[in-house]
Amino acid sequence: MTANIISKSAFSSGVAPNMSDYAQTYAGFSWEAAAQNLAGLPDGGGINIAHEAVDRHAQGSRAQQLALRWLGRTGVTRDFSYRDLAEQTSRFANVLAGLGVQPGERVFVLAGRIPELYIAVLGALKQRCVVSPLFSAFGPEPIYTRLTLGGGSVLVTTASLYQKKIADLRARLPQLRHVLLVHDEADPSDIPGTFDFAALMRAASTTFVIGPTAADDPALLHFTSGTTGKPKGAVHVHGAVVAHDVTGKLALDFHADDVFWCTADPGWVTGTSYGIISPLTNGISSIVDEGDFDAERWYRILAEQKISVWYTAPTAVRMMMKGGTELVRQHDFPKLRFIASVGEPLNPQAVCWGQDAFGLPIHDNWWQTETGGIMLANYAAMDIKPGSMGKPLPGIEAAIVKRCGEDAVEIITAPDVEGELALKRGWPSMFRGYLNEDERYRKCFAGEWYLSGDLAKCDADGYYWFIGRADDVIKSSGHLIGPFEVESALMEHPAVAEAGVIGKPDPVQLETVKAFVALKSGYVPSEALRRELLGFARKRLGAAVAPKEIDFIANLPKTRSGKIMRRLLKARELGLPEGDTSTLESGA
Repeated sequence: MTANIISKSAFSSGVAPNMSDYAQTYAGFSWEAAAQNLAGLPDGGGINIAHEAVDRHAQGSRAQQLALRWLGRTGVTRDFSYRDLAEQTSRFANVLAGLGVQPGERVFVLAGRIPELYIAVLGALKQRCVVSPLFSAFGPEPIYTRLTLGGGSVLVTTASLYQKKIADLRARLPQLRHVLLVHDEADPSDIPGTFDFAALMRAASTTFVIGPTAADDPALLHFTSGTTGKPKGAVHVHGAVVAHDVTGKLALDFHADDVFWCTADPGWVTGTSYGIISPLTNGISSIVDEGDFDAERWYRILAEQKISVWYTAPTAVRMMMKGGTELVRQHDFPKLRFIASVGEPLNPQAVCWGQDAFGLPIHDNWWQTETGGIMLANYAAMDIKPGSMGKPLPGIEAAIVKRCGEDAVEIITAPDVEGELALKRGWPSMFRGYLNEDERYRKCFAGEWYLSGDLAKCDADGYYWFIGRADDVIKSSGHLIGPFEVESALMEHPAVAEAGVIGKPDPVQLETVKAFVALKSGYVPSEALRRELLGFARKRLGAAVAPKEIDFIANLPKTRSGKIMRRLLKARELGLPEGDTSTLESGA
């Protein structure tokens, strides 16, 4: 924990935050009242995510406002107003209905960040299908696993991805009835057993009446990122849109004239919840970039598109940090007023680097695939303690708990005592099950509390601090050591770009702390640097917590959502089976 505090001057951006008084808003908040900010389907037809995200705006004053601007890899740009998006998503809903696809069937979308992905997701929600976007960099077997687990009956993908990753699997997917392909000019147009997405869309009507949709009707199927093994399919419902809407207003501070950029791919929950749903429900304009990370390109997008709110990942922040502040300062970002990060906890120095590079701190927040939306956050009007996850969202009751048997917990009220982060059940975006794994789902709860599996502590001011995953905690000589704390300390050294920490079995101490370090450009591994880092960590953490070993590594293994795979580091260190590596980013 750091003693430094980044104080927020009153409305330093010139825009008054939606939540200027956290305590007051928290005390007076109710989910029932928040739901009243949404329209609901006409004639009491319930609540549907796509209606709240698109149709209600298309039928009102925002009809001609920019909803999505797509930036292609090659420089091509496509704009969609809310009316455009309503018409295109209605066409796709009609396509599904015309194919005989019924409400409740599962529609998978495998594509890069192209407009058709966003249209398919929202259109499928109009037809009341359950939608599961998949990360396009997955290999064939991970795709097969998810299509099989999810019982996908429809797949929307590109012709090139189909030929590379699906065609040879098709015979093993008897439940997959319909494959719709997005073609480019180089693709053959007559691939057997598939439909042409564009042709079906041209023939479909631009009007569609959404059927009655209950708040508890399944809407989204998100697979966990697999840091602990086999992916789990978390089911979310249409009523989750209330949380998507609220978190956009309070955690990301959306205002009506904002231009928002979420860099996450919709193949991960962040890219769906905040790359698609939340900005649209709030009626703002979103930028979608097809390209991969490139610091220069990103800074240019921030400047040229006049981004005002930016949501990105710690991995990207650390990659920008490696390039230093000089490149950042070659650009001007007059509209940028709020930066947030999610994926794994943001190290204190990364928070402060944002202040140095952009004149804005980077606001960390915490949530999981299972929570469906942001649960803890650092807010626009709230002082930041770098390294902290912030405070619970209004409407969310959080606690640090100790498990007592299978169905009970003891709430820890003393400050700065480590335990498991738990949330009182009942928020709208809470997952409603793991697909076909009812027992596994039940084990996530103790009474009224959802048990996150993350270890944390809460300080005297109500700020929460991440310690590590419960299964990542290192037990050494009677001490419980959170790897994140050690990683954060190592990253304070000017030579360290990234660090991953594991517990290594030891016959005397049970486990010793071992660190794997990736160096910044300009630094080379050496025994002298190893000794320097060991001494540096020992000085900051004390002998009981500091690593006893450090290995230099070119690239830390991470999931494609940016989480360091400590279990994989441990497996490789001990010569154990690596388990499921389907979400491992290439080159790690």
